[in-house]
Amino acid sequence: MATDKTNLQLVVNGILNENPIFRLVLSMCPAVGISTTVMNGFMLGIAVLFVQVCSSCTIALFKNVIHPRIRIPTYTLTIATWVTVIDMVLAAYLPEAYAKMGIFIKLIVAFAIITMRLEMFASKENINASFWDGIGMGLGFMLGMMALGFVRELLGMGTLLGYDVLGFKPMLFFVLPLAGFFCVGLMMAFFNYIEIVYKRAKRA
Repeated sequence: MATDKTNLQLVVNGILNENPIFRLVLSMCPAVGISTTVMNGFMLGIAVLFVQVCSSCTIALFKNVIHPRIRIPTYTLTIATWVTVIDMVLAAYLPEAYAKMGIFIKLIVAFAIITMRLEMFASKENINASFWDGIGMGLGFMLGMMALGFVRELLGMGTLLGYDVLGFKPMLFFVLPLAGFFCVGLMMAFFNYIEIVYKRAKRA
């Protein structure tokens, strides 16, 4: 089955229309647990982007030889393979960032967004479309994590990328897990509002 979307549409779809965090509400564990700074969101986002793209391309390449009864275990093994690769690379070349993200890198294996895209898209499309879909979903997750990190780091710590920028005492509430859900909810509402405004403008 070939998608009728262009490469650009596939990327935009992952960033906006089907944003993993703000639209599909998937992988909330890392969104709430580690998005306390922009850098944390960026680093985990890069790891997820790598795993999503590589896993999508792998499944698209071998979809015709994967038996339907073992497709989910195959997805899991594929994701685990690429998670192992990025885990070892980060541990070797970026040990400080790796130490901050800790177990969340290994938990990418269980991220619902990656498995869902393999089942819903990569297992049905060609490798080119799967590559761009992976790019879009990975970027959507990364930008969502960075947006959450921006708000929580600025308001909760008074810093951005480690630099003190806030002229008043930060509100520590924003670095707590509860604040992660709070921020996700507000941003989801914003996305829904933008969609409503866009559809009204399009009809007019």
